[in-house]
Amino acid sequence: MRKALLAIAATCLLAGCATPSLRIDTSHESVVQASRVQFLILHYTVADFERSLDILARQGRVSSHYLVQEDPIRVYRLVDESRLARHAGVSYWAGNAMLNASSVGIEIVNPGYVDTVEGRVYAPYPRAQIDIVIELVKEIVARHDIRPEHVLGHADIAPGRKQDPGPMFPWKRLAEEGIIPWPDAAQVAERLDHHRGNPLPDVAWFQKRLAVVGYRVALDGELDEATRNVISTFQMKYRPADIGGLPDAETAALLDVASTPGGMRMLGEHAE
Repeated sequence: MRKALLAIAATCLLAGCATPSLRIDTSHESVVQASRVQFLILHYTVADFERSLDILARQGRVSSHYLVQEDPIRVYRLVDESRLARHAGVSYWAGNAMLNASSVGIEIVNPGYVDTVEGRVYAPYPRAQIDIVIELVKEIVARHDIRPEHVLGHADIAPGRKQDPGPMFPWKRLAEEGIIPWPDAAQVAERLDHHRGNPLPDVAWFQKRLAVVGYRVALDGELDEATRNVISTFQMKYRPADIGGLPDAETAALLDVASTPGGMRMLGEHAE
Protein backbone atom coordinates (compact mmCIF):
# COMPACT_ATOMS: atom_id res chain seq x y z
CA MET A 1 0.00 0.00 0.00
CA ARG A 2 2.79 2.41 0.96
CA LYS A 3 4.55 1.78 -2.33
CA ALA A 4 1.30 2.45 -4.20
CA LEU A 5 0.76 5.79 -2.41
CA LEU A 6 4.33 6.82 -3.10
CA ALA A 7 3.87 5.94 -6.72
CA ILE A 8 0.68 8.03 -6.93
CA ALA A 9 2.42 10.99 -5.26
CA ALA A 10 5.34 10.74 -7.65
CA THR A 11 3.00 10.59 -10.61
CA CYS A 12 1.17 13.70 -9.32
CA LEU A 13 4.41 15.63 -8.97
CA LEU A 14 5.50 14.69 -12.44
CA ALA A 15 2.13 15.63 -13.88
CA GLY A 16 2.07 18.98 -12.09
CA CYS A 17 -0.89 18.14 -9.87
CA ALA A 18 -2.01 20.97 -7.56
CA THR A 19 -4.89 21.89 -5.34
CA PRO A 20 -7.79 23.01 -7.57
CA SER A 21 -7.87 26.84 -7.81
CA LEU A 22 -10.80 28.82 -6.41
CA ARG A 23 -13.39 29.37 -9.09
CA ILE A 24 -15.44 32.56 -8.90
CA ASP A 25 -18.63 32.99 -10.89
CA THR A 26 -18.72 36.47 -12.45
CA SER A 27 -21.96 36.07 -14.36
CA HIS A 28 -23.85 38.39 -11.97
CA GLU A 29 -22.86 42.02 -11.39
CA SER A 30 -24.39 44.42 -8.89
CA VAL A 31 -25.94 47.62 -10.16
CA VAL A 32 -24.73 49.39 -6.98
CA GLN A 33 -21.08 50.16 -7.66
CA ALA A 34 -18.73 52.95 -8.68
CA SER A 35 -15.06 53.61 -9.22
CA ARG A 36 -12.95 53.77 -6.08
CA VAL A 37 -11.49 56.99 -7.53
CA GLN A 38 -13.58 59.89 -6.24
CA PHE A 39 -11.09 62.78 -6.44
CA LEU A 40 -8.52 64.17 -8.84
CA ILE A 41 -5.73 66.20 -7.22
CA LEU A 42 -3.45 68.59 -9.11
CA HIS A 43 0.08 69.41 -7.93
CA TYR A 44 3.23 71.18 -9.03
CA THR A 45 6.60 69.52 -8.49
CA VAL A 46 8.83 72.47 -7.39
CA ALA A 47 11.61 70.82 -9.39
CA ASP A 48 12.79 70.29 -12.95
CA PHE A 49 11.76 67.18 -14.84
CA GLU A 50 14.72 64.94 -14.00
CA ARG A 51 14.54 65.80 -10.32
CA SER A 52 10.75 65.37 -10.32
CA LEU A 53 11.03 61.94 -11.93
CA ASP A 54 13.65 60.89 -9.41
CA ILE A 55 11.49 61.99 -6.47
CA LEU A 56 8.26 60.45 -7.75
CA ALA A 57 9.53 57.24 -9.34
CA ARG A 58 12.80 56.23 -7.68
CA GLN A 59 13.27 57.56 -4.17
CA GLY A 60 10.48 55.52 -2.63
CA ARG A 61 8.89 58.18 -0.42
CA VAL A 62 6.17 59.79 -2.54
CA SER A 63 4.56 59.01 -5.88
CA SER A 64 1.92 60.20 -8.30
CA HIS A 65 -0.15 58.56 -10.99
CA TYR A 66 0.98 61.02 -13.65
CA LEU A 67 3.82 63.43 -14.29
CA VAL A 68 3.43 66.13 -16.95
CA GLN A 69 6.69 67.38 -18.42
CA GLU A 70 6.94 70.96 -19.64
CA ASP A 71 9.65 70.77 -22.35
CA PRO A 72 9.06 68.71 -24.36
CA ILE A 73 5.39 68.36 -23.44
CA ARG A 74 4.86 64.75 -22.42
CA VAL A 75 2.70 62.78 -19.98
CA TYR A 76 4.24 59.94 -18.00
CA ARG A 77 2.17 57.40 -16.11
CA LEU A 78 4.08 56.39 -12.99
CA VAL A 79 1.36 54.50 -11.12
CA ASP A 80 -1.62 52.68 -12.61
CA GLU A 81 -4.92 54.34 -11.71
CA SER A 82 -6.10 51.11 -10.09
CA ARG A 83 -3.32 51.40 -7.49
CA LEU A 84 -2.69 53.85 -4.67
CA ALA A 85 -0.11 56.61 -5.13
CA ARG A 86 1.24 58.62 -2.21
CA HIS A 87 0.65 62.17 -3.37
CA ALA A 88 -2.01 63.71 -1.07
CA GLY A 89 -0.62 63.02 2.40
CA VAL A 90 -2.59 64.34 5.36
CA SER A 91 -5.62 65.70 3.55
CA TYR A 92 -9.29 66.61 3.90
CA TRP A 93 -12.17 67.76 1.75
CA ALA A 94 -15.88 68.00 2.61
CA GLY A 95 -15.85 65.27 5.23
CA ASN A 96 -13.39 63.03 3.40
CA ALA A 97 -9.93 62.51 4.88
CA MET A 98 -6.65 60.86 3.83
CA LEU A 99 -7.44 61.07 0.13
CA ASN A 100 -4.62 58.93 -1.26
CA ALA A 101 -6.89 55.89 -1.29
CA SER A 102 -9.66 57.60 -3.25
CA SER A 103 -7.83 59.87 -5.68
CA VAL A 104 -5.71 60.13 -8.80
CA GLY A 105 -2.79 62.54 -8.56
CA ILE A 106 -1.27 64.59 -11.39
CA GLU A 107 2.11 66.23 -10.81
CA ILE A 108 2.91 69.12 -13.16
CA VAL A 109 6.57 70.01 -13.65
CA ASN A 110 6.84 73.60 -12.44
CA PRO A 111 9.41 75.33 -10.19
CA GLY A 112 6.69 76.65 -7.88
CA TYR A 113 7.85 79.91 -6.34
CA VAL A 114 10.80 81.91 -5.11
CA ASP A 115 10.74 84.32 -2.17
CA THR A 116 12.17 87.74 -3.04
CA VAL A 117 12.45 91.06 -1.23
CA GLU A 118 9.29 92.11 -3.08
CA GLY A 119 7.46 88.99 -1.94
CA ARG A 120 6.74 85.50 -3.21
CA VAL A 121 6.86 85.10 -6.98
CA TYR A 122 5.18 82.10 -8.62
CA ALA A 123 6.29 80.60 -11.92
CA PRO A 124 3.86 80.57 -14.87
CA TYR A 125 2.74 77.44 -16.70
CA PRO A 126 3.37 77.09 -20.46
CA ARG A 127 0.06 77.08 -22.32
CA ALA A 128 0.93 73.85 -24.14
CA GLN A 129 1.51 72.14 -20.80
CA ILE A 130 -1.88 73.29 -19.51
CA ASP A 131 -3.48 72.09 -22.74
CA ILE A 132 -2.22 68.56 -22.16
CA VAL A 133 -3.12 68.67 -18.46
CA ILE A 134 -6.70 69.59 -19.38
CA GLU A 135 -6.88 66.75 -21.90
CA LEU A 136 -5.58 64.31 -19.28
CA VAL A 137 -7.97 65.61 -16.61
CA LYS A 138 -10.95 65.23 -18.92
CA GLU A 139 -10.03 61.62 -19.66
CA ILE A 140 -9.60 60.71 -15.98
CA VAL A 141 -12.80 62.48 -14.94
CA ALA A 142 -14.76 60.64 -17.65
CA ARG A 143 -13.18 57.29 -16.82
CA HIS A 144 -14.09 57.44 -13.14
CA ASP A 145 -17.13 59.74 -13.29
CA ILE A 146 -15.46 62.16 -10.87
CA ARG A 147 -17.73 64.95 -9.66
CA PRO A 148 -16.70 68.45 -10.85
CA GLU A 149 -16.32 69.72 -7.28
CA HIS A 150 -13.87 66.87 -6.59
CA VAL A 151 -11.25 68.17 -9.05
CA LEU A 152 -9.00 69.97 -6.57
CA GLY A 153 -5.55 71.35 -5.93
CA HIS A 154 -3.18 70.00 -3.30
CA ALA A 155 -3.61 73.32 -1.49
CA ASP A 156 -7.38 72.80 -1.24
CA ILE A 157 -6.98 69.55 0.66
CA ALA A 158 -3.99 70.69 2.75
CA PRO A 159 -4.14 74.50 3.08
CA GLY A 160 -1.07 76.07 4.62
CA ARG A 161 0.91 72.85 4.37
CA LYS A 162 0.76 72.99 0.57
CA GLN A 163 0.37 75.78 -2.00
CA ASP A 164 0.28 73.84 -5.26
CA PRO A 165 -0.64 74.16 -7.99
CA GLY A 166 -0.39 77.85 -7.00
CA PRO A 167 -2.05 81.10 -8.11
CA MET A 168 -0.62 80.85 -11.63
CA PHE A 169 -2.58 77.69 -12.33
CA PRO A 170 -5.55 78.67 -14.57
CA TRP A 171 -8.52 77.27 -12.64
CA LYS A 172 -10.86 79.57 -14.58
CA ARG A 173 -9.77 77.84 -17.80
CA LEU A 174 -10.73 74.47 -16.29
CA ALA A 175 -14.14 75.97 -15.56
CA GLU A 176 -14.44 77.25 -19.13
CA GLU A 177 -13.56 73.75 -20.35
CA GLY A 178 -16.50 72.37 -18.37
CA ILE A 179 -14.35 70.52 -15.83
CA ILE A 180 -15.05 72.36 -12.57
CA PRO A 181 -17.85 74.64 -11.31
CA TRP A 182 -17.32 78.40 -10.97
CA PRO A 183 -19.03 81.14 -8.94
CA ASP A 184 -21.83 82.66 -11.00
CA ALA A 185 -20.62 86.08 -12.16
CA ALA A 186 -23.99 87.83 -11.84
CA GLN A 187 -24.46 86.60 -8.30
CA VAL A 188 -20.90 87.58 -7.38
CA ALA A 189 -21.48 91.12 -8.69
CA GLU A 190 -24.69 91.39 -6.68
CA ARG A 191 -23.06 90.12 -3.48
CA LEU A 192 -20.06 92.38 -4.03
CA ASP A 193 -22.33 95.45 -4.05
CA HIS A 194 -23.90 94.19 -0.83
CA HIS A 195 -20.60 93.54 0.95
CA ARG A 196 -19.11 96.87 -0.17
CA GLY A 197 -22.14 98.70 1.15
CA ASN A 198 -22.24 96.94 4.52
CA PRO A 199 -19.83 96.07 7.31
CA LEU A 200 -17.63 93.11 6.45
CA PRO A 201 -18.83 89.81 7.98
CA ASP A 202 -16.87 88.66 11.01
CA VAL A 203 -14.20 85.95 10.91
CA ALA A 204 -16.65 83.30 12.13
CA TRP A 205 -18.78 83.96 9.03
CA PHE A 206 -15.78 83.39 6.75
CA GLN A 207 -14.86 80.20 8.60
CA LYS A 208 -18.38 78.77 8.37
CA ARG A 209 -18.63 79.53 4.66
CA LEU A 210 -15.21 78.02 3.95
CA ALA A 211 -16.28 74.87 5.78
CA VAL A 212 -19.44 74.68 3.63
CA VAL A 213 -17.29 74.86 0.49
CA GLY A 214 -15.27 71.88 1.77
CA TYR A 215 -12.19 73.21 3.54
CA ARG A 216 -11.08 72.03 6.95
CA VAL A 217 -11.06 75.16 9.08
CA ALA A 218 -11.55 75.97 12.76
CA LEU A 219 -14.89 77.55 13.68
CA ASP A 220 -13.56 79.67 16.53
CA GLY A 221 -13.87 83.19 15.08
CA GLU A 222 -10.10 83.75 15.26
CA LEU A 223 -8.16 85.17 12.32
CA ASP A 224 -5.13 83.06 13.11
CA GLU A 225 -2.50 81.74 10.72
CA ALA A 226 -4.45 78.57 9.97
CA THR A 227 -7.58 80.52 9.02
CA ARG A 228 -5.58 82.94 6.90
CA ASN A 229 -4.03 79.98 5.10
CA VAL A 230 -7.48 78.66 4.19
CA ILE A 231 -8.67 82.10 3.05
CA SER A 232 -5.50 82.46 0.97
CA THR A 233 -6.07 79.05 -0.61
CA PHE A 234 -9.63 80.04 -1.57
CA GLN A 235 -8.35 83.32 -3.00
CA MET A 236 -5.62 81.47 -4.90
CA LYS A 237 -8.25 79.64 -6.90
CA TYR A 238 -10.94 82.29 -7.40
CA ARG A 239 -9.12 85.63 -6.94
CA PRO A 240 -5.40 84.98 -7.59
CA ALA A 241 -4.50 88.66 -7.97
CA ASP A 242 -4.48 89.04 -4.17
CA ILE A 243 -3.84 85.94 -2.03
CA GLY A 244 -2.88 87.67 1.22
CA GLY A 245 -5.36 85.65 3.24
CA LEU A 246 -7.21 88.64 4.66
CA PRO A 247 -11.00 88.94 4.61
CA ASP A 248 -12.28 91.61 2.21
CA ALA A 249 -15.45 92.44 0.28
CA GLU A 250 -14.48 90.63 -2.93
CA THR A 251 -13.49 87.46 -1.08
CA ALA A 252 -16.73 87.66 0.91
CA ALA A 253 -18.76 87.97 -2.30
CA LEU A 254 -17.03 85.01 -3.94
CA LEU A 255 -17.33 82.91 -0.80
CA ASP A 256 -20.96 83.90 -0.33
CA VAL A 257 -21.81 82.63 -3.82
CA ALA A 258 -19.56 79.55 -3.64
CA SER A 259 -21.22 78.40 -0.41
CA THR A 260 -24.83 79.07 -1.47
CA PRO A 261 -26.88 76.40 -3.30
CA GLY A 262 -27.11 77.37 -6.97
CA GLY A 263 -24.17 79.74 -6.72
CA MET A 264 -21.65 77.50 -8.47
CA ARG A 265 -22.32 77.02 -12.18
CA MET A 266 -20.86 74.77 -14.84
CA LEU A 267 -19.44 76.76 -17.74
CA GLY A 268 -18.15 75.64 -21.10
CA GLU A 269 -19.25 72.38 -22.69
CA HIS A 270 -21.07 71.12 -19.59
CA ALA A 271 -23.17 74.25 -19.07
CA GLU A 272 -26.90 73.71 -19.10
